[in-house]
Amino acid sequence: MAYLLAKDTVNGSEGRVYINQGGRSVEVAGMRNIRADAEIQSQDMRVIGTRTIQGKKNGVKLTGKGNIYYGSNIFTDMVLQYINTGQMPDFDIQITNQDPTTTIGNQVMAYYGCTLTGTIPLSILNDEETMLNYDFEFAYTRVARLEAFKSPAQLGN
Repeated sequence: MAYLLAKDTVNGSEGRVYINQGGRSVEVAGMRNIRADAEIQSQDMRVIGTRTIQGKKNGVKLTGKGNIYYGSNIFTDMVLQYINTGQMPDFDIQITNQDPTTTIGNQVMAYYGCTLTGTIPLSILNDEETMLNYDFEFAYTRVARLEAFKSPAQLGN
């Protein structure tokens, strides 16, 4: 039975995050983590004659979340724009997994039509924290894989 070799597992800190807004692309240097999810939505279907409950897929909810070190203005600027103008800016996110120690190469995913959701802190002070950071959430409308991982060069036996 073949198995994945440890050398081809992807290091979670090897990669890049870019936010594209208004034709400007910015590499986000203070990102601690980020994750984009596709939650498959379904509805239960019951029918007489069986106890089996079937599920019918009826959509997908596209959301994400992450954590960033406090001090970047990118999300604060978006919230202030919404407060001052009533218009929430949208943006795109590009996430690259790029671990040079693997044989599987890179993966580049792009998330389009992103908007912030949830809570974004405008100010933070905390005497118990030496490195301030905060969680953020977003929703998006479209996703594309720009580059896919390759199969490992070798599997274990």
